[in-house]
Amino acid sequence: MPAKQERRLRIGVLGAGQIAQAAHFESCTKAANADLYAICDVAEDLRERMAITHAAEKTYGDYDKMLADPDLDAVVIATADAFHVPASLRALQAGKHVLCEKPVGVTIEECLELKAAVDKSGKVFQVGHMKRFDAGLQAAKSFIRDEMGEMVALKAWYCDSTHRYPMTDAVQPLIVTSANARKPSANPKADLRRYYMLAHGCHLIDTARYFAGDIVSVSARLSERAGIWCWFVDVEFATGTLGHLDLTVQVRMDWHEGFQIYGKNGSILGKTYNPWYYKTSEVDIFREADGATHRVLGADGHFYRRQVEGFARTILDGAVMEGADIDDGLASVQAMVAVARSVESGKAVALSDVTGGV
Repeated sequence: MPAKQERRLRIGVLGAGQIAQAAHFESCTKAANADLYAICDVAEDLRERMAITHAAEKTYGDYDKMLADPDLDAVVIATADAFHVPASLRALQAGKHVLCEKPVGVTIEECLELKAAVDKSGKVFQVGHMKRFDAGLQAAKSFIRDEMGEMVALKAWYCDSTHRYPMTDAVQPLIVTSANARKPSANPKADLRRYYMLAHGCHLIDTARYFAGDIVSVSARLSERAGIWCWFVDVEFATGTLGHLDLTVQVRMDWHEGFQIYGKNGSILGKTYNPWYYKTSEVDIFREADGATHRVLGADGHFYRRQVEGFARTILDGAVMEGADIDDGLASVQAMVAVARSVESGKAVALSDVTGGV
């Protein structure tokens, strides 16, 4: 890993559950320009074990006390989805920068409230759509911006696999749990249609928006058969690009995620791996000008750590944000809600018309 820089962002992580243990603690400790300054969780046994494991300087059982620490620069919100907006609002009110796990919220209304608070705060707010820090996707984005010319069509797919848990268990650290952990009032997995869209659909939608821009409307169909949830979504982009998205949970095969893009001066074909492999997407960029295909190696595939470093660069150096901002997070939630409404109505739904949650 690169050596630590002299100026580093002091980060406190809220929540010591699975995503913090699998991604955020390590990312903060490995980041060249950030430190894991504090861990906050109501479960004392879990909090103290994680602090020893990851050498956090401080621990807190009270979120407001952590936010009151003048040495704390920013927070990573690694809680259940239902807590994202309330925790973000409290951090902004305390004058802290925020990196919030995706999805940024569960309803459009709470996301709009958060956007107003972000705009008022003047603080950096980034949403944890970590795929934007995949070097393969970044290479595709650069080609689209600089060389491809007009985009004609985009197809993208995100198909979780029945075999993903044996795969992830083999590469993730042992996840420690606690009976004292705080949980949402309702079980998020009680409604799998909603859970799968929030957990997986937000990745697919953000990838599509990262490449093709704003989504105007969607027309979606959903099949729930044989224990498989399959959404096919036709997308209207503001640019006029044709779009088609496939979200399927869970396919009876290997993890299947990727995208295909057709443009005036070339095309792109991408294959993305199970995220816990920390393997850069294989992205083949074909240039019509020379009739050749180019693929970035992307040796550094730790996109969670790269995400933290990008967040820190924006705060410490004034760099342009590479990650998803509050507008991206809001747009992702609007699109997911529009997909849900389209499935219910059987009609195309404009994002500007939707309210409520998935």
